[in-house]
Amino acid sequence: MTTDREQVLESAAALLTRKATSTMDEVARAAGISRATLHRLFAGRDTLVRAIEDMSLRRFEEALDAARLDEDAASEALRRLVAEAEPVAGVLAFLITENQLFEAEEMNEGWSRIDGRVAALFRRGQESGEFRIDLTPAWLTEALYGLISSGAWAVQDGRLAAKDFQYMIVELLLGGARRSVKK
Repeated sequence: MTTDREQVLESAAALLTRKATSTMDEVARAAGISRATLHRLFAGRDTLVRAIEDMSLRRFEEALDAARLDEDAASEALRRLVAEAEPVAGVLAFLITENQLFEAEEMNEGWSRIDGRVAALFRRGQESGEFRIDLTPAWLTEALYGLISSGAWAVQDGRLAAKDFQYMIVELLLGGARRSVKK
């Protein structure tokens, strides 16, 4: 029987996002494999974390590509981005919260590419008059990452229905939390 490496990585990311101090035994249990199998796949924790990092960056860049960020209105592109990011929200949450990843030079390059693409979407929306100009593209990018991560955790914990993931994130980000006052 072959082990699905990406499924192991997803399980590990979900566990490590919630409990960064998890042991390799706990990671193996969460993935439904033995510790020996886990060690055959990944020589140690650092190797496992780097593999999660690589998978996460690749998947989020694929989501960015699929969202076609340069097409249509910026708000529509943002809706597509959240929809495309939903299946990888758990690994994105890991990527965002894992401090060890920021030590490697290649990680910074990966984040730079991703951040640049997302910030460009927000900048385009500001230039077209769709998005507020008093919030920087960098802040809007961080807010998007935070909402996607929080949404993933809320769905995983059963506090948010999966069908509401996209709507809740996009509406909060585009509308803000302020209630509009009708005159």
